[in-house]
Amino acid sequence: MPHVRPDVPLRTIAREWGRIGVLGFGGPPTHIALLRELCVTRRRWFSARDFEDGIAATNLLPGPASTQLAILTAWWLRGARGALVGGFCFIVPGLILILALAALFLSGNPPAWVNGAAAGAGSAVAAVAVQAGTRMVPDSVRRAAGRAGRARWACYLVAGGLASVLLGPWLVVVLLATGLTELAVRRARGTRTPAPAVARERRAGRARLWAFLAALPVTAAAASLSALTWTAYKVGALSYGGGFVIIPLMRSDAVDGHGWMTDGEFLNAVALGQITPGPVVQTVAVVGWAAGGLAGGLLASAVAFGPSFLLILLGAGHFERIRSAPAAQAFFDGAGPAVIGAICGSAVPLALALQHAWQYGVLGLAAVALLALRRGVVGTLLACGGLGVAAALAGWAVS
Repeated sequence: MPHVRPDVPLRTIAREWGRIGVLGFGGPPTHIALLRELCVTRRRWFSARDFEDGIAATNLLPGPASTQLAILTAWWLRGARGALVGGFCFIVPGLILILALAALFLSGNPPAWVNGAAAGAGSAVAAVAVQAGTRMVPDSVRRAAGRAGRARWACYLVAGGLASVLLGPWLVVVLLATGLTELAVRRARGTRTPAPAVARERRAGRARLWAFLAALPVTAAAASLSALTWTAYKVGALSYGGGFVIIPLMRSDAVDGHGWMTDGEFLNAVALGQITPGPVVQTVAVVGWAAGGLAGGLLASAVAFGPSFLLILLGAGHFERIRSAPAAQAFFDGAGPAVIGAICGSAVPLALALQHAWQYGVLGLAAVALLALRRGVVGTLLACGGLGVAAALAGWAVS
């Protein structure tokens, strides 16, 4: 079980999470793969099971799940200070780059080589998703006891994969359903329920968490200095699923509601969110730039990511205690395989989103490098980005 480790210097967290923030092109699949490679495989700071449970927990929260996972894993190492340092270093590199690009290209089009690099690196993301999911399978399936347990594990895996392909932001419902199903099965078989003291602690923890969540809208309304603040708050605290789920939320305010941007400028903002590292939620910084320049971009980003920090800082300690209860373990044993299926299943819409034939060639090369040759994610993404630049310089379509 993860615990605060004072032997991990904050400068190490800053360096490693900053590295992921710089190289995290491709959104959540890439972030998950890089975090797992760092924390589980290379540094062995905590177990594969801890990591899988962390993914399941953050996917049940509103807001950008991969950002919350980055904050949570840093919290596991050095508590609140680690979470603040890790989350800041994970977010800031992409924020700096996207604000610089917003200043240069908001009213025009990015250069062809920039689009080419994004298209090349983006072509590999479907393969990254499959690699991230398949690497989690061995440790997860070992937690399924007996033939019946393995059969349920497979069903949860398939359910998560289908939900990722077909349901989009409603994936959270399937994660809840698989966890609750496994909990119900174990209770029906007479699995021991938590001791009264543990149950009381769980109820108290839930009460504190629900009180916090209920207070968020009130806090946002009280602190709402502008329409931009409310737009960014909705992106960071009221959206499930992340990624493109936030696009309609932002467009309705930025284009139709307040006229900060034209449709063409908003499409450019979405493109900038895709070609920069870090979470796709960074797109909100471009909307903020259009509404209020640099100050607007910084404000929008701070408001959008603020709830992610608060949810982890105020809730991570309760998550640790709750997770030790048998009922919580049963829930995560059901939701965990669904998360793996969802990560692998996300490869389908990611691959279908590719627009040019040459991108499928790059995807094939990335799949060979990652799945057959077991190359690293970072090197593969950089190589694919280079292929995209070459495609742009050769005059091939890249946008």
